[in-house]
Amino acid sequence: MSYKEPTLLDFGTIGDSQIGYISVAEFPKNLPFEIKRVFWTYFTPNNIIRGRHAHKELEQILIAVTGTIWVTTENIHGQKKDFILDEPRKGLYVPTFYWNELKFSHNAVLLSLNSQPYNSEEYIRDYQEFRNYADKL
Repeated sequence: MSYKEPTLLDFGTIGDSQIGYISVAEFPKNLPFEIKRVFWTYFTPNNIIRGRHAHKELEQILIAVTGTIWVTTENIHGQKKDFILDEPRKGLYVPTFYWNELKFSHNAVLLSLNSQPYNSEEYIRDYQEFRNYADKL
């Protein structure tokens, strides 16, 4: 499983409304990479935009465990795409060199599955630097 652009993944559900549901993410069955790091964000004020960066090496899958998260992705050529994460059974795959911005509903919890451990050197945090990669890649 290899993707070149942000893609919604559907992990499906097991269970029913009487007992509840689970969704399973499992490499290589329905994940494009082995998970090396997991983090989650919560209590994010709904007037704050998070993200505002891209990665040189890291790939990630973003899941709204609860609430709604609006994600805008942009490639190095300026092409933008909007996604709404509002089901815990779905995740957004974000490949390398995609700028992302996230806006949260008041009760949203974001789960992030990552292909690499944290490395501050591989982040692109400056938007103009990010756009300059269009000439380099």
